[in-house]
Amino acid sequence: MKKAPTPKGKLPLSIVLTVIGGLALTGLIFTDDLRVLYGISIITKLKAHKLHGISNSTNLLHKEYEMLKEQVKKAMFDPKECSVTKGNWAFDESKELPYSELTCPFLDKQVRCMRNGRPDKDYLYWEWQPDDCILPRFDAKSMLEKIRGKRLMFVGDSLQRAQWMSFVCLVQTIIPTYERHMNRTHALSVFTAKKYNATIEFYWAPFLVESNTDGNIILDPSQRILHIDSITTHAQHWVGVDILVFETYVWWMNGQKIKSLWGSFANGEEGFEELDATIAYRIGLKTWANWIDSTLSPNKTKVFFTTMSPTHMRSADWNHESNIRCFNETKPVLTKGYWGTGSDRRIMEVISTVVSKMKTPVTFLNITQLSEHRIDGHVSVYGESRGNVLTEEQKGNPEQFADCIHWCLPGVPDTWNRLLYAYL
Repeated sequence: MKKAPTPKGKLPLSIVLTVIGGLALTGLIFTDDLRVLYGISIITKLKAHKLHGISNSTNLLHKEYEMLKEQVKKAMFDPKECSVTKGNWAFDESKELPYSELTCPFLDKQVRCMRNGRPDKDYLYWEWQPDDCILPRFDAKSMLEKIRGKRLMFVGDSLQRAQWMSFVCLVQTIIPTYERHMNRTHALSVFTAKKYNATIEFYWAPFLVESNTDGNIILDPSQRILHIDSITTHAQHWVGVDILVFETYVWWMNGQKIKSLWGSFANGEEGFEELDATIAYRIGLKTWANWIDSTLSPNKTKVFFTTMSPTHMRSADWNHESNIRCFNETKPVLTKGYWGTGSDRRIMEVISTVVSKMKTPVTFLNITQLSEHRIDGHVSVYGESRGNVLTEEQKGNPEQFADCIHWCLPGVPDTWNRLLYAYL
């Protein structure tokens, strides 16, 4: 008995089903089930086309194949292919927060904005969406497996401490209380995940190089003196660490010249020179780079550098002239590529130039552009002053007390750690 001829332009239904099923299966294999990791349902999109009555199955298959390839390409995060600086913040009210001020006991009161009286919550539900890739969600179990038996250390100032706290809060959600331990001191804080034999550490070095404000903080910038060619006192604590994440920016940008020392002077700290911030920063960063290149082995230590965390001190930058800095801002700036005066492009250029000449590979966590938009994410008047949560009277004086440097947690630094997770 002869089979009925297949109409021209059509493939047998069995072949269509087999090929589409194969494409879907391949997609799932190579993307580790995109539906689970990224919320993308390739199968649903494939099923959306009814097979019955399709006049040109070959074209359909080609179209579905190209669509699948594009989704796989976007979902398989590749830092060489994906520019995390190009994207937008999207509001997602259904977003499940990975932790809260109540579920993470390791947050400083400086960043616990909700507990300190912040009335709005929308700032918690914005997600950074790069244009040409999908940023993976932070998976605490996967992250802990990545650092099993390792030391991960964040090095820098209070902004870097916030990234460290965010990281600790993100992973501690799956660690029982009896399997974790926290030890905090001024210079070095260590969170231990006992089951994983892993530590997540923070080391205080606001300039990376040594200064007279490393121990007891000198509030008056004009009294700070930097030893821009000295780093050993700090760096001895970085030896033996498996993953290092460095950051330094805001302490250099006080609007004054930097009192800088180098070499040996008989008259001690009286022999300083006053240098422009960018010049001092370049010398200091070269000191750091030379130590990295001469001391660390790329085979044993991964090095990351977190770029500038922008400040939002001038509301005219985002056309809110009547506002007081970031006070009362409840939404990000949604203008594509927004860049205000709180990020110094000269510093970015210094970092890029110095790192490009290093022998040791350094991966940038480029947080600057995505954070520029987040005028709503700062502590503002829901933080602290000299160790005390702001009083109602102080909250009523944003001109003096609005903190538009530090970030609320949960908040923007959680996205910085999604970047770190993706790169690792």
